[in-house]
Amino acid sequence: MNATSLLRPMGCLKTALRQTRHQRLLARSMATAAAPEPPSSTPSPATPSVKPSYYGPRNKPTFAVYPPLPSIRQTTHKNPLPSLDAAQRTTLDPTGARTRLFDPARPDAAKVGDVLMVTTKSGEPFSGVCMSIRRRGVDTGILLRGQLMKVGVEMWYKIYSPTVIGIDIVWRRPKRARRARLTYLRKPKHDMGNVDHLVFAWKKERYGTRSKGRAGADDQVTTTNTFNNNVSWVGHVEA
Repeated sequence: MNATSLLRPMGCLKTALRQTRHQRLLARSMATAAAPEPPSSTPSPATPSVKPSYYGPRNKPTFAVYPPLPSIRQTTHKNPLPSLDAAQRTTLDPTGARTRLFDPARPDAAKVGDVLMVTTKSGEPFSGVCMSIRRRGVDTGILLRGQLMKVGVEMWYKIYSPTVIGIDIVWRRPKRARRARLTYLRKPKHDMGNVDHLVFAWKKERYGTRSKGRAGADDQVTTTNTFNNNVSWVGHVEA
């Protein structure tokens, strides 16, 4: 025991309490952990699993639950919309070219971000970048954004409309767009502007290829006619 604590009235008591507290902490650290008891299968009566009846609603009316009735579409009345859509597509698109042009399963189909040119019966062809493709069966439409007189113009076209004569892909986007609707093209930062230079290059390449094909076809026709004349002349000699 500290000798200086004896000079103070409460010094001895403080030292004794400090030693007692230290022994208590040491006893706590040396205690062994008790093994947990396995839970019993039957609930104890102190904590019943089922609440007493006075907690539940009283005078609750009972009602019968009937199974759902069978659907008439699976037996007699089938859904007529798929057959109607197929019949309308057969009427509006006999060759199936328009359906294949916007078929998402085909790798060469038109996608958002491509520059398309739509030719109609009335008016000049309109060319612009495809901002959105709204797939609604025969009501499928495309939204094109172009520029007329330095003013941005957007046009909706129904691909199955009888007034639409042709839809051509003028330019393809190098990378697939990460969005289904390119509404950000309306901002000046991303606006493609006028696409007439792309249309001019596409027409030049297309007409150049067509002129080469016509020249080859004319040469083939000339050779055939000459060959037929020679045959007739030889036949005439044999006769």
